[in-house]
Amino acid sequence: MSVWVRHQVLEKNSILLIIGVLIVISIGGLVEIVPLFYLKSTIERVAGVRPWSPLELAGRNIYVREGCYNCHSQMIRPLRDEVERYGPYSLAAESMYDRPFQWGSKRTGPDLARVGGKYSDAWHQEHLHAPSSVVPGTVMPAYPWLAERRLDDRYIADDLKVQAALGVPYTPEMIENAQKDLRAQATQDADSEALAERYPKIQVRDFDGNRGRITEADALIAYLQALGTFVDFKLYDDKANLR
Repeated sequence: MSVWVRHQVLEKNSILLIIGVLIVISIGGLVEIVPLFYLKSTIERVAGVRPWSPLELAGRNIYVREGCYNCHSQMIRPLRDEVERYGPYSLAAESMYDRPFQWGSKRTGPDLARVGGKYSDAWHQEHLHAPSSVVPGTVMPAYPWLAERRLDDRYIADDLKVQAALGVPYTPEMIENAQKDLRAQATQDADSEALAERYPKIQVRDFDGNRGRITEADALIAYLQALGTFVDFKLYDDKANLR
């Protein structure tokens, strides 16, 4: 019996064709899924990546609350024009502690994966207050209330507990000191030695320019200034295709 005749049997009998399709899909699915059960993680860990500090986490919550992800992705694609504009392409490990992650396929504004340190705190303050004053022609709405609204940090320890339950490696010490660490990061004159031990590369200062209180702008700017700053891409050479 020729190959054509055997194919005719399947093509003319819908039941046999469905059974054949299901068998092929099942085999393909097993080949892809079974190996995952033998892997501890599908994400390759990268040196420098750490959980968000309490203040940064509070800022991230505000970022999500205000819908910033609708216009700004945090995913630099491995394409030449993206890398030249934004920096090294995004690594999965950089978002391994994000719940939910901020990757996306749509941009109205620029990608923010590497925005940390690109602009000064004063620039961010003005950008949130009146975006068009620093970016002419922007369609971004203003968020002046962030600098006026005091940050509610009463439940930040509970937030860390939830994140820990989801797999983020917050230690009991981090959770116990959550509120203290949050206030220490936003207070320029605070003793931040223990804070820096818990959260390497942390930036400690008054982010919103108002030393009298900790505002939602403090938290959001602290988060933005941390984006893309954990991994030292200078450690990678051109062979890794990360530059």
